[in-house]
This record gives sequence, C-alpha cells and structure tokens, in this order.
Amino acid sequence: MEDIAIRVLDEADWQLYRQVRLSALEESPDAFTATLAEEAQADEQFWRDRMVRSQRLLAERAGRPQGIVSLSSYGPDPSSGEIFGLYVFPESRGTGVSWALVQAAATLAIQDGYRQVYYWVGNDNPRAIGFANNFGFRLTGHRRTARPEDAGLGDVEIAMILPLVNDDTSVPNPTSSQPAPREGPLA
Repeated sequence: MEDIAIRVLDEADWQLYRQVRLSALEESPDAFTATLAEEAQADEQFWRDRMVRSQRLLAERAGRPQGIVSLSSYGPDPSSGEIFGLYVFPESRGTGVSWALVQAAATLAIQDGYRQVYYWVGNDNPRAIGFANNFGFRLTGHRRTARPEDAGLGDVEIAMILPLVNDDTSVPNPTSSQPAPREGPLA
C-alpha cells in the first residue's frame, strides 16, 4: 500500500475541501454539527472564508483524498489549538490515515506555538475516545452540548487534551512521545 501524504490546503483548494467535506456530511451526518443541506447550498465565498479561518490538512494516497482534519486556535485559550472535523473515507479506515492526520495536526500545532490541543468527542463515541486516548490525549472534565438544537436530547461532547510541551506537574504518557502509525479499526 502506498504511503500516506499529508498536506495543508490553502484557499485555492476550496473546491477540493468542499468536495471532501460534503462527502463526509453525506456519509456520516451524525458526526458533524453542520448538515449536508446547509453546506451544499453555501457559495464560493463561504468556502474560501472557511479555508483561511482554519488550517485544513488533507491525507492522500496516490493523489486521492483519504481523509481530512482541521486545526485552529482554541477560542477560550489562545495558547491552545483545537483539532476538529476529523474524517476518514470508509475505504481508508483501518489503514493509519486518522493517526497520520492527527499526528500531522499536532506537529503543525507545535510549529504554530500551541502548548496543547483540544479534541472534542461525543461521549457516546467510545471508538473516538479510545483512539484519542491511545494517541495520548487526556480526558478532561469539560463538557458541552454537541448541537445547540439537540440540547434536550442530551448529546454531549467531552474535551480531551494533548499536551504539546513538557508538563512537569504530570506523569508522562510513554505512548504519546512520537507515536507510530498503527493499523487497526480506529486508525
């Protein structure tokens, strides 16, 4: 199998990002707060604005998209980043794409000077929690409603944090120091 190549998209790649994003919304509608109907109607400027608001990392094999993840600053804490929108095409799941995407996003976050990155996952998504935990993210006590319109349904996300700098007050996690891509159901 060919190696996974990760690249940061720029504004000129808005159509490629749009294509991948709409595919993700169609295939996994419950994994995102936006809907396919909302975003399919968005104009070019919407997509161009989105490209400059956050960094979009695309995984490819042989020039074909395999998955995507986004990185931006975390509003409440400017020294932190936030990884979000992680999506891997079904045919690429279990091949190390998600691991490679998160690893590339963490490396980019370090280059951007972030001390840690947040990753919000649904409390009813044990696979995502397990993946993040295996990668080195730590559970926090932070919770938020997944979708404002679903507040009555109890959909909750939990924040997980990946330290990017040494923290002398905590016990090091030996699995988080340069993790290698893994094969498996979550990779």
